[in-house]
Amino acid sequence: MEEVKHDNQDVNEEKKVHEEHKEHEHSKKHHKHHGPHDEHCKCHDHQECKCHEHPEPPHDKRIKELEDELLRSKAEFINYRKRLEDEQVRLLKFCNEDLIKETLPILDNFERAISMDDTNLDDEVSKFLSGFKMIYCNFVNVLKNYGVIEIDGNNKPFDPVYHEAIMTEKRDGVEAGMVLEVLQKGYILKGKVIRPAMVKVSE
Repeated sequence: MEEVKHDNQDVNEEKKVHEEHKEHEHSKKHHKHHGPHDEHCKCHDHQECKCHEHPEPPHDKRIKELEDELLRSKAEFINYRKRLEDEQVRLLKFCNEDLIKETLPILDNFERAISMDDTNLDDEVSKFLSGFKMIYCNFVNVLKNYGVIEIDGNNKPFDPVYHEAIMTEKRDGVEAGMVLEVLQKGYILKGKVIRPAMVKVSE
């Protein structure tokens, strides 16, 4: 009886050692998959466990912030340079605007003088004004070369962009809002109105 009891004890010890060895092997596999700190993990699903994910290092985060700041600064500089180039182009395009506006009253005076001429071209007034006409034509050609054109106003609908109404008149057979007469010519410089035409408008 003692010998049987001794054999059973040996079997139990061997079975216990086998189970401990099996548990140890399972633990080694678990540590190999999840790392040495998984023994503290309380997640039920180790495949979706994020307990041991390492946060982004502070220096990597700072580098990313600096890269973003650099990209923003680069974009702002490109936009600034584009605005500066556009402004330079605009300034060059209209660099003569003030000078041309100053000369327009002189052109008006030439037109007033020429309007004094009559149909008789042999009288003294016509001979005197012939020189004015020549200077006036040269003046107009110079302005055209610089992109100055006259605003066409007669018998046109009134447009506040190009016209300035200083008089109104009711006229039979003419619908309201039409330009009846141009009292002072207007001019455009390279698409920009530098002086609107002063006009009389129908009521």
